[in-house]
Amino acid sequence: MVNIISAAIIILLVAGASCYIYKEKKKGRHCIGCPMAGECAKAKAAQCAAKKSKACQ
Repeated sequence: MVNIISAAIIILLVAGASCYIYKEKKKGRHCIGCPMAGECAKAKAAQCAAKKSKACQ
């Protein structure tokens, strides 16, 4: 019985994390939980690609 409960808790945690990541990616966030708060080169390149402006180059 303890194994079933612990497995259910782990499945719920993984499902919750997956839903959170899916929701954030759907919003367009590229760096979920990034300690640099989106100021890295990857985030800036993604913003420039989304805007398709020449000012970013």
